[in-house]
Amino acid sequence: MNFARFISSRITFKSKRTFSKLIVRIAIIGIMLGLGVMILSLAVIKGFKQEIREKVRGFGGDIQIVKTDNNTSYEKSSFTDSADVVKDIRSVNQVDAIYPYATKPGIIKANNEIEGVVLKGVDKQYNWNYLKKALVSGTVINFTDTTDVQLQIMISQLTANRLKLKAGDDLKMYFVQEPLRQRKLKIVGIFNLGVDEVDRTFVIGDLALIKRLNDWTNGEIGGYEVRIKDFDKLNSTADSIDDKLPIKLKSHTIIENYPTIFEWLNMLDVNTVIMLVLMTAVAVINMISALLIMILERTAMIGIFKAMGAGNWVIQKVFLYNAAYLIGLGLLLGNILGLGLGYLQQYTHLFKLDQASYYMTFVPIKIVWADVLLLNLGTLIICLLVLIIPSMLVTRITPVKAIRFK
Repeated sequence: MNFARFISSRITFKSKRTFSKLIVRIAIIGIMLGLGVMILSLAVIKGFKQEIREKVRGFGGDIQIVKTDNNTSYEKSSFTDSADVVKDIRSVNQVDAIYPYATKPGIIKANNEIEGVVLKGVDKQYNWNYLKKALVSGTVINFTDTTDVQLQIMISQLTANRLKLKAGDDLKMYFVQEPLRQRKLKIVGIFNLGVDEVDRTFVIGDLALIKRLNDWTNGEIGGYEVRIKDFDKLNSTADSIDDKLPIKLKSHTIIENYPTIFEWLNMLDVNTVIMLVLMTAVAVINMISALLIMILERTAMIGIFKAMGAGNWVIQKVFLYNAAYLIGLGLLLGNILGLGLGYLQQYTHLFKLDQASYYMTFVPIKIVWADVLLLNLGTLIICLLVLIIPSMLVTRITPVKAIRFK
């Protein structure tokens, strides 16, 4: 066995010095807590970003294509639905689906209460998968029931609570235009996305209703909603779609439509970096303290080794091997702590949140194994590299003074 490795194993597993053992245990606990917190921090941040991002894009898609004009209101200008334009958009590699839609502001009156909302009109092509998951009661709009599909509406739980409504109730919706128009609509479903910007603003109805209210021709729509395969390629996909669009149309990404939400998500990345730096610093400081104490406690042993001909680097390796054993143990315990709590939360939703503040009712978790591996390797390498400096204390110890120190 290698001399340095043999001596370090004896120090690690056979030492009976109680003071250094206490310091070593504190160092191991520091690494365990540091790594555990780092794993949980990354998992929570990535979970938050994924959940909130999926909520927003699940309702509004990834890219919206509208008419090129100066209209910045909720009621977009109409243009003619074109099979050629749809074909060109679908030809972009990342495009997964495309749906026509339109929006129109209105006022809901029910139970002596009023609420300003925006009616989002969709048709039978619309993908209801996400909204079905967000349903609190009722069902989605039934486009097979052609007799009264235009009278069906879905509202958010927030709007339902404010207006004291439930699935199956009727309501009156007024549309401010010339002349003023009203419609009696039936609530078929209540959804709860948990995103205040969406829940407070939108209700969902039939695209044909908006067409009739606006006196549009059968082929006119308010825009296209595009969903893509990989959200990380959103900007490049939007640029590719722009290249395919005629001059009369333009595109907006979901990030441009909801800048506040995505800016908040980006700020979470800064918090993650700060947390990783602080936790790594705590682990490094603990290991430096432990290594210095172990070196000072074994000053006599170092002097004897030097008197027997051992070089400084050989003795340094003894303590670096010892530190590596301790760091490895701390990493093992840190993984057990971080991954254990992470999977516990992922499957039980034990830790709850205030949805009004955090857009969801529980702490979301997304464990990425590549992140876990990088955290382990990063912590190990940084700790060992930093520990080379305090281990150089060995070079300042002379055999005569060390043996006399004993």
